[in-house]
Amino acid sequence: MRGVYLEAGVLQVRDDLPMPSPREGEALVRVHTAGICATDIELLRGYVPGFRGIPGHEFVGTVAAHPDLAWVGRRVVGEITIACGECAMCRRGLRKHCLQRRVLGLRGHDGAFAEYLTLPAENLHPVPDEISDEAAVFTEPLAAALQVLETGAIGPADRVLILGDGKLGLLVAQAVALAGSETFVLGHHPERWHILRERGIIPMHDPGGLQGLADVVIECTGRPEGIQEALRLVRPQGAVILKSTFAGVHPLNLSEAVVKEARLIGSRCGPFAPALRLLARRQVEVEALIEAVYPLTQAEEAFARAGRRGALKVLLRITCA
Repeated sequence: MRGVYLEAGVLQVRDDLPMPSPREGEALVRVHTAGICATDIELLRGYVPGFRGIPGHEFVGTVAAHPDLAWVGRRVVGEITIACGECAMCRRGLRKHCLQRRVLGLRGHDGAFAEYLTLPAENLHPVPDEISDEAAVFTEPLAAALQVLETGAIGPADRVLILGDGKLGLLVAQAVALAGSETFVLGHHPERWHILRERGIIPMHDPGGLQGLADVVIECTGRPEGIQEALRLVRPQGAVILKSTFAGVHPLNLSEAVVKEARLIGSRCGPFAPALRLLARRQVEVEALIEAVYPLTQAEEAFARAGRRGALKVLLRITCA
């Protein structure tokens, strides 16, 4: 099987990878298209120490084998956390925080940058016909963007400031605006701002009169220093929602959080079903966020492009539909 293999920070396209064999209750998926996200780039930089295997977790593909034969041939996307179903977190309904979890392309389970992958059948979601492969790849990151609404920190009367106008920031901003909140984006790429303005979102180069007055600040910069900036911009007793993941550690002065009595809230994976509904209804713009599409054989060039500062989404075409 052909795929991308990562070991010790070195990325290779290989033709000798073993075909994955589904475990009991798992499906085999033939991958059509996969997206390179910021977390994949951070893997190259040591985000998961000792990572060795096939990365990638944003994908769309066709079911090749499934415990229920009715699923074979269906186009699907898949949730990335593989839970044990038995630990204390799973029993509490917190399956994405399973104490024994494996994570597609990130932790103990080979990912989507290969011709085939396996996932528990319960993780799969059918893709409506009206969603293209290119748009379907955004299901996982859009679900993660929607997760900020599940934190309980954002109300329709709140003034919400998103830090970063990269691919994640643009998705989060659209999700927040759909919930009815007054939404602002602090960024540095005005060529992308038409996507925001068309949805009533206000882009800006500097926070101006919002400094220290935003009810909620959502950190999507992908930079460690973004957290400190978010604390500076949030109002007293406001909330800072953290979306960025990155390798290494960074000094952080939390005095401002104490003085402001600000809440710090982490936000990770989110709900797939509403993400697919939004994509099917074209209520969120995603295809304009695609910067380039590369064949699997050019994965090294694709990663280099995706790793450039300010890059939007880079896709890998794995196999034809």
